[in-house]
Amino acid sequence: MGKVVLVTGAARQLAGRFVRRVQREPDVDRVIGVDAVPPEHDLGRAEFLRADIRHPAIARVLAEQGVDTVVHMDVNGTALGKRGSRSVVKETNVIGTMQLLGACQKTPSVRRLVVKSSTHVYGSAPRDPAVFAETTPPKSLPSGGFAKDVVEVEGYVRGFARRRPDVAVCVLRFANILGPHADSPLAEYFSLPVLPTVLGFDPRLQFVHEDDVLEVLRIAAGEPRRATLNSGTFNIAGDGVLLLSQAARRLGRPTLPLLLPTVTWAGAALRSVGALDFSPEQLRLLTHGRVVSTTQMRETLGFEPRYTTAGAFADFAHSRGPGLLPPQTLARTVDRIAAALPAGRGQN
Repeated sequence: MGKVVLVTGAARQLAGRFVRRVQREPDVDRVIGVDAVPPEHDLGRAEFLRADIRHPAIARVLAEQGVDTVVHMDVNGTALGKRGSRSVVKETNVIGTMQLLGACQKTPSVRRLVVKSSTHVYGSAPRDPAVFAETTPPKSLPSGGFAKDVVEVEGYVRGFARRRPDVAVCVLRFANILGPHADSPLAEYFSLPVLPTVLGFDPRLQFVHEDDVLEVLRIAAGEPRRATLNSGTFNIAGDGVLLLSQAARRLGRPTLPLLLPTVTWAGAALRSVGALDFSPEQLRLLTHGRVVSTTQMRETLGFEPRYTTAGAFADFAHSRGPGLLPPQTLARTVDRIAAALPAGRGQN
């Protein structure tokens, strides 16, 4: 008998793609996708069970189906298809994870757990280190939003790992996920015709392509080459960084530098009308940026991303079409303005 893999959050595009991908693995016998709502996309030959991970009934699903591998992808920053409130998202992230881990703890057949986490766990602060390693503590713990959810989720996962040392537990901290199908708040921000930025700041950003997300999840959920290969916590990001100003140029979108209080007010206004999820944590990212080390991803997990940060962004930009200005024209215009400024002006 092959493995029985259960994937949470199967109604979302990325999880649905992983469901279709992992069922092609030769050692996988069955794949079960679960979510509170039916998916609108095809799951191939996988089974779909309508189940809310916030409810204790998820334990019955794991036990009855004989699940041995759980890939928890239902940890997200926004509601599915913009349905539901922030409170519902938080409940799914935190309460849902607690219930799922409780179910895994009670199910003897579970031998492997993979959790989709985020580099948001490090936060974004003015005195952050240049590069975060997996063991680097954040300068200030996130106080709310998705970043705080991720901190709580990882805390519960560590507790589960102590209670079930026989289970291989792999936590993947993904940088901002981009690609043609990206539906994150940052993807929405980059889709604006004009990008509001914080005056005096040009943050460094990292991205990971959605195709690389699927591949590293496959590796983490698979049979390890050695006993500890897919246990631990790993930063996942493409090589290199992009400045926000570089990203704007490559999109062909002009920026609108604003004072921090103005950007904060504008973000609150956009959230209130549902136009854009411009949360405080995203504002901090677009002010201070965030860069993580991927040494452990390569040396321990054995994963080499196909896309660099710049490559992931280029594929995303291509899928969004041209901006207001051709990128080359925008770049020449910005360079001319910068050259015309007196020395020292325009610097952070």
